[in-house]
Amino acid sequence: MKRIFFIAAALVISLSMMAQENRQNEYRTVFGNRNHASNGGYGGFSMGFGQIDGKDAFFAGIKGGWVIDHSLTIGMAGYGFMNNFDLNMSPGTVSKHLTGGYGGLLIEPVIAPFSPIHLTVPVIIGAGGIAQVDQYYYEDYYYEPVVNDASAFFVIQPGLELELNIVRFMRFAAGASYRFTSDINISGVSDKTMNGFMGHFTLKFGKF
Repeated sequence: MKRIFFIAAALVISLSMMAQENRQNEYRTVFGNRNHASNGGYGGFSMGFGQIDGKDAFFAGIKGGWVIDHSLTIGMAGYGFMNNFDLNMSPGTVSKHLTGGYGGLLIEPVIAPFSPIHLTVPVIIGAGGIAQVDQYYYEDYYYEPVVNDASAFFVIQPGLELELNIVRFMRFAAGASYRFTSDINISGVSDKTMNGFMGHFTLKFGKF
């Protein structure tokens, strides 16, 4: 974990320097150019898909922070997740899945922020928890969740996104990231089950 942390930190520092070197004097969007803007901030929401324990998983999250000189965001981000979801379960059946969430510090360098299409490198450093849940389905779509086991973990999630300046106050980003976590301690589940790729997209609103 220490090596992963130092690699992520070095990546953030180097890409932040690249973003400063690539600055231009004009802020552009797909609907026209704008004058150079001051520091700001944003909030946004994300949706993603990947795999947990070899099964398809859905992720939903929020993120936001302070945008420093257009080129670096420092803030917070978090995701909730669930795998093995099934919307067509029959009464009297049981669905087993893993669910939980994680979040923490967000460090997000922006490469060429004044270009209408550019790159960002979001890195999340934090912690979370995961639970093994049985869902008992009954009549009329009623269900009862039962938690069998749970575990906490630390996480580092570096990513790469292609970001589009839609208008001055809104951006759309799509990309992928990889989760590195500490070992998961749940019976019958691999201790590396939270490690893996996630594809995602994000809508951001604010002053960039």
